[in-house]
Amino acid sequence: MTAPPAARQLATVHAFTQRFSSTPLGARLARQLALIQLHAWGIPHGCDASDRTAVVVAELAANAVTHGRVPGRDFELRLSLPTGSLRIEVTDTRAERLPPGPGGVVPARPLDERGRGLALVEAMVDRWEVLHRNPPGKTVLAEIDLPRWLSVVRRIPG
Repeated sequence: MTAPPAARQLATVHAFTQRFSSTPLGARLARQLALIQLHAWGIPHGCDASDRTAVVVAELAANAVTHGRVPGRDFELRLSLPTGSLRIEVTDTRAERLPPGPGGVVPARPLDERGRGLALVEAMVDRWEVLHRNPPGKTVLAEIDLPRWLSVVRRIPG
């Protein structure tokens, strides 16, 4: 495993930020718009990075809606392309319910109905972490390495 995302030097080229209602519909819309944005950046539907992003955004958005929901408050999705990777950030306003961080996810038992989301995230990304946010809240930040990052960035209109 490489250094955590916060320790890397970043030069963000492009970013997408959107707030969504803390509802199942908001979580679905977050996943759909993430894939549309990736496609606009030259990361086509059905490629490895797009498929991994779909799983990660779906799980993190569902967690924000299920575990991080504060009535009347939205959650936020941010996608960016720091050098060499795709960064996914999902922020909610619930500070007292922090998920376990990397390496702290306990595998679900076979008959458990819950508890697989962060295990999926951990399996799909190259790095991730949980960050406290001020004002109160938390952000789950995940990165997926893009081996051909430079070719993606060159296709994005300035």
